[in-house]
Amino acid sequence: MNYSCDPDGMIPGEEEGWSQALDRAYYLFPQLREWRRHFHAYPELSFQEYESAAYIGQVLESIPGMTVRRNIGGTQGVIGHVGDGGGKHIAIRADMDALPIDEPQGLEFSSAIPGVMHACGHDGHMAVLLGAAHLIAEDVVHKHIPAEVSFIFQPAEETSDESGKTGAVHLIDAGVLDNVDAVLALHMDPGTPVGAIRLHEGICMANVDNFRARIKGQGGHGGYPHLAVDPLWILAPVLLAIHGIRARRLSPMDEAAISVCRIQGGTTNNVIPSFVDIEGTLRSYHDETRDLIITELRRALEVAKTLGGDFELEVERGEPAVRNNADLNQILDRAVYRAIRSKPWRNGPFGMGGEDFGFMSRKVPGSLFFLGCAPSVEKTTSLHAPDFFLDERALPLGAAVLLEAVKGIAEPNGAE
Repeated sequence: MNYSCDPDGMIPGEEEGWSQALDRAYYLFPQLREWRRHFHAYPELSFQEYESAAYIGQVLESIPGMTVRRNIGGTQGVIGHVGDGGGKHIAIRADMDALPIDEPQGLEFSSAIPGVMHACGHDGHMAVLLGAAHLIAEDVVHKHIPAEVSFIFQPAEETSDESGKTGAVHLIDAGVLDNVDAVLALHMDPGTPVGAIRLHEGICMANVDNFRARIKGQGGHGGYPHLAVDPLWILAPVLLAIHGIRARRLSPMDEAAISVCRIQGGTTNNVIPSFVDIEGTLRSYHDETRDLIITELRRALEVAKTLGGDFELEVERGEPAVRNNADLNQILDRAVYRAIRSKPWRNGPFGMGGEDFGFMSRKVPGSLFFLGCAPSVEKTTSLHAPDFFLDERALPLGAAVLLEAVKGIAEPNGAE
């Protein structure tokens, strides 16, 4: 892949001329690329983002007018802030953590950390927000943007800690959204080509709950199954009941997904085990559906009791659905056009994936957009996969849109 900064044919509506925001963002392109490649080469897992946080802090400190806070909420969170308290307080959030995935080698900046990879684009999120911080801080300092702006670099979007909290919850508990009027975020989209931006009003990403269950029987000799209560035998109708929840216990109009993703039981070929463990994930858009799925999951596991066994169930309630604010979406819609001379795609919700930005968008008005980063429509990849690919030409587009969005929020009447 050629990573050169060649915009020819890349941006819809380019014939109308580049915006000033995009011009300024492209001036930063070499630096955006350098930041992104540094983060990509040195990925860190959730709650372990020490080097990333230190690097971000150094970059933020180099920006005129920026004040920097570290170790927010006892985590590796970093916040840069510009503005003296006049006007609206706008926050922009980028996540920092990587995933436990082995990256195929080949790039000159491939992960140097075995078994860890930025396979969800968080390296790009950090680079874009650092670029936006440079552009926005300059305008705030020179009084072109009458607002104060916080740049939130959040740890641990992918995983919760032993207390069940992700990075967003820790930062909210530490007060990062207190007195904030609006919060924005972006997410890289390797299934959408560079130059396209996806935006959806209302719920756009799912509630995420994970479950662990143990189906209990009575172990015994494989040659004498009638003397045991075989949990593997019980498992079959339990799985049918679980998979039937989506088909027969929920309305066909409800957006939901119920998946059993791990089964483990037994130790050898002639011993019936005493139990079998299953794990899976529950996805939904609406809180009523979320509660109903958990109730029906317990009912499905009750099948074990009718066959002489028993069960244990633990449900870990994760991040809530991301709900995009309608007013902010209208500002973002205009910001996308002002920045890249293109209208965002409004082709439905982003899917059943989860995003702990949902905690933030429930705390204050928020909006998250998906930034296309595939080289073309024919060359798309997936999130959370070793083949994840980020075309770096997307980086200045994201920075330019955030700049225009902040302008639009600060002066909504002037952003028409």
